[in-house]
Amino acid sequence: MYATVDDMVTRFGTTELAQLTDRVNKPASAVDAAVVTRALADADALIDGYIAKVYRLPLSQVPEILAKYAADIARYYLHGKAAEKDGPILRAYDQALTWLRDVSRGLVQIDVGGTAPEQPAGGTIQASGPDRLFTRDSLRGL
Repeated sequence: MYATVDDMVTRFGTTELAQLTDRVNKPASAVDAAVVTRALADADALIDGYIAKVYRLPLSQVPEILAKYAADIARYYLHGKAAEKDGPILRAYDQALTWLRDVSRGLVQIDVGGTAPEQPAGGTIQASGPDRLFTRDSLRGL
């Protein structure tokens, strides 16, 4: 996992996470770790889809920026349709997606402490065939 439930609590606070995840108590009073973990797993799957093009998974170490973006994506997932159209939650999600696209295109590199997957080797195209039947010399005089 790129981020943990504790990362989410540290970044966004117990109150917000309890309001988003506590489906038992009214008013919401506790963070449901299972709901947060599910959102984090969904965020991890999205991130893996982008970075697997460039880096071998699983990563040997998780850069702090990935933990931040995983938390931002999971927060967006927890808010769902309730996220304001031009609000900070949607902006953070869009920023994470833009950054992930740049990583997958190779425009941004992250320090993951591992090795990049091997890229397909480029080669030359070669063709062979029988000798020519008709040449300038054989057609001369016709």
